[in-house]
Amino acid sequence: MIMSMILQGGTKGGIGFMVGYIVFLVAIVYFLFIRPSKKQQAQQKDLMDSLKPGDTVMTTSGFYGTIIGMDDDTVIVEFGNNKNCRIPMHKKAIAEVESADAVYEEEEDEKTTKAGKKKND
Repeated sequence: MIMSMILQGGTKGGIGFMVGYIVFLVAIVYFLFIRPSKKQQAQQKDLMDSLKPGDTVMTTSGFYGTIIGMDDDTVIVEFGNNKNCRIPMHKKAIAEVESADAVYEEEEDEKTTKAGKKKND
């Protein structure tokens, strides 16, 4: 209905309304689709840049392992307690990373709380 009125020229400033409508739609598409996608890509890039040997990772297929070696595009991940299960994979196949330093800090916090000492916040 609105488009037919614009095409017939029945409203004053029909061209201006149409341009504003198109700008509004482009802004909605940008904020709903493009911006979140770019934000997610930036987070993924930061994740890949922070990888180092010793980090515990979860792959996109749901396997947990430890990084033992790295190249530019690939990482060598050791799965389970079996030292023979080392698989080279692409960095993009890593979904989550838990830093080796963070695991150590958590263990220290658990030891102090189990010993009955209060944590200092």
